[in-house]
Amino acid sequence: MVLDKQPQLNVQTKAVEPLVEGGAQIQQVLNIECLTDFSEAPLLNIKFRYGGALQNLTLKLPVTINKFFQPTEMASHDFFQRWKQLSLPAQEAQKIFKANHSMDTEVLKAKLLGLGTALLDDVDPNPENYVCAGVIQTKGQQVGCLLRLEPNAQAQMYRLTLRCSKDSVSKRLCELLAEQF
Repeated sequence: MVLDKQPQLNVQTKAVEPLVEGGAQIQQVLNIECLTDFSEAPLLNIKFRYGGALQNLTLKLPVTINKFFQPTEMASHDFFQRWKQLSLPAQEAQKIFKANHSMDTEVLKAKLLGLGTALLDDVDPNPENYVCAGVIQTKGQQVGCLLRLEPNAQAQMYRLTLRCSKDSVSKRLCELLAEQF
């Protein structure tokens, strides 16, 4: 098994036996450290022989930038103060889109918590909106991220706004999240 080199990630693996009997399974543990933000998921190349023929299988690992989030709790005042500080156009990414899934409140909360951020209650003046905060930890820096999800149940649409201290992170998270709702 070989992991494609990706300079944004440091991947360490433990050695596994080179021969796996038919029907047997092995577990390959990967330790992944985020060195800097990234947009493409790492690829794992698996090469093996089956029936004497060399096989090559490439898998995209389910590792996205949000896997490195640390949830950040903050009060309403702190959130909006930080929101205003992240006001450069490049720091914001916004997308308005049609709902792909149910707009059920509990499902939305679970998805937002699954992102890795802290879901902040009673922050937004509109109780229908969802507000989240987190910090993406990389080896070289911390990227603060604020999120606001505004559902419009009547139109079955959302407005998703992300503001991050690094513009490439805002854009990537907005793309990733819009697919989830």
